Amino acid sequence: MYDTIIIGAGPAGLTAGIYAARREMKALIIGKETGGQLVWAADIENYPGFSQISNTDLIQRMEKQVKGLGVEIKIGEISKIEKKADGTFIVYTNKEKFETKTVIVAIGLAPRRLAIPGEEKFSGKGVSYCANCDGPFFKGKSIAVIGGGNSAIDAAEIMSKIAKKVYLIHRQEEFKAFAAAVKEVRARDNVEIITNSELKEISGDQSVKKIKILNNKTNEETEMDIDGVFIEVGRIAATDLVKDFADRNEKMEILVNEKCATKTDGLFAAGDVTQVPFKQITTATGQGTIAALAAYQYIQEKQGKNARVVMDRSVHKK
Repeated sequence: MYDTIIIGAGPAGLTAGIYAARREMKALIIGKETGGQLVWAADIENYPGFSQISNTDLIQRMEKQVKGLGVEIKIGEISKIEKKADGTFIVYTNKEKFETKTVIVAIGLAPRRLAIPGEEKFSGKGVSYCANCDGPFFKGKSIAVIGGGNSAIDAAEIMSKIAKKVYLIHRQEEFKAFAAAVKEVRARDNVEIITNSELKEISGDQSVKKIKILNNKTNEETEMDIDGVFIEVGRIAATDLVKDFADRNEKMEILVNEKCATKTDGLFAAGDVTQVPFKQITTATGQGTIAALAAYQYIQEKQGKNARVVMDRSVHKK
């Protein structure tokens, strides 16, 4: 029986693990991959304490800290959650099941699909949703990045260092990304920006060879020779796992209160999967902290103990 099982191994989940360990809770983290959405990032310049740090370095530092506190991290995917009559939970993966007093859902967001011809067929065969993961496979090739937000701009910046040619295709005239990042990408010699255009089809044989784009102002359709397509049109909350336990908004984000608690006693959520308006690493770690401390408080209250959560001023003993 665990005190808490944290679903998701991104910044929110790893931070929850740290604070659970500091409260001497028996905790388990289960995630598809360590780092969560950080694996899609590049160099990070807005995390306190580091003027710049790579996503790999930050993930490794977080993972080392969590494991150093004795928290186990399992790589896997949750298939089902059940709540027992006594208020505890059973968490199922495809191979195992675990019992826990509380659950913290920190699964982040999943890539949004375009649902166009060829997208699914060529997924993993030239179509990617992670430039940082798959970028090296396209060294010296021509690729297209689809999107206009920060993730698309980051992908274009990453790929400008790897690919021979980068086409940044956005359906609107203006970009939603940070102005400084857009300015930097515009300055890259091998990046060509195509606005007011939408990706309509991906084609090829064994891998991606061509794309069709439509100018939504002139209705002109253009076919382009392309070796890879990076789709960066946002993320969605894939929260059906907890649809019976948590209220969700129109974006399928999990609704939580100031203690990151859902409508179900003992079930908490943290990070980008919640309705928090700003999806940043720092907001995710903050909610991870709150969720873990609230889970600890919940257990203490159920046991009839003093549940006041005081400031953690402890230091490691030498």
